[in-house]
Amino acid sequence: MRRYALRLVSLAAALGLWQALTSLDVDLWLRFSQFPTVSDVARAFAARLSGPDYWTDLTDSLTRILTGFLLAAVLGVATGVLVARSRLAEDLLGPVLEVIRPVPAIALVPVAILLFPSNEQGIVFITCTAAFFPVLVSTRHAVRALTPVWEEAVLTLGGGRWRILGSVVLPGALPGVFGGLSVGIGVSWICVISAEMISGQYGVGYRTWQDYTVVDYPGVFVGMATIGVLGWLTSTAVELLGRRLTRWLPRTTYDPAARPARPARPGQPAAAVPGARPGGYRSEEARDEHLV
Repeated sequence: MRRYALRLVSLAAALGLWQALTSLDVDLWLRFSQFPTVSDVARAFAARLSGPDYWTDLTDSLTRILTGFLLAAVLGVATGVLVARSRLAEDLLGPVLEVIRPVPAIALVPVAILLFPSNEQGIVFITCTAAFFPVLVSTRHAVRALTPVWEEAVLTLGGGRWRILGSVVLPGALPGVFGGLSVGIGVSWICVISAEMISGQYGVGYRTWQDYTVVDYPGVFVGMATIGVLGWLTSTAVELLGRRLTRWLPRTTYDPAARPARPARPGQPAAAVPGARPGGYRSEEARDEHLV
């Protein structure tokens, strides 16, 4: 409860500072007088909720991001494992991927317009490309970092290539894979909003750009807040899924409150905290997992 209260206080303080700077028209190098107030944004947000366009934009953006992200997750994991496990695949695909990887996904908008017959498919392509490379790189490094002892143990017990892949490679690389997925979902939101601004017809990014062109600044901030909340929810969902699928991993977290107290008398054990470990570390299973 203390952590939740602290987070609410932090959010309320940020909103209060915003309201104060904008309502008082503070212009100290930064021109807060040009910003809408929190109350203006709240009224614009309430007006958007009562109309059908907001929910249509929300549905379109979520559909695009989920479609592109799921494609990137499947392709990125498969390609990462293939490149990490096969020298032939690394020689054939590695140079091409490394040349394309530094290119920003948003720079592929002209390519998407030329390649795909509809803007919808082009936006999904850009979203998929944005998430593909973080997943690929994280999976490749995670697979290469696996200790050879596990693979040798499976071979000793008579297991083959597919057995190694299913029981050693994929489970062992899961923490790295979900690290790449967490990065990929954030990059996907950045690129899908930018793509909607350039070539979209509906979506949160398209609506935000339209509000800017008609000088509706409260509407712009409504779009920004919507993008932030959606990005936070999706990244939290990916992290929660990763924690559920890797519960078998030993995890410890440092908690200053879990430090053992000094014994009152020589030889007397210190007061222990349930789940505590020496040095103030305790297992994650012994505490609540607060991700939100």
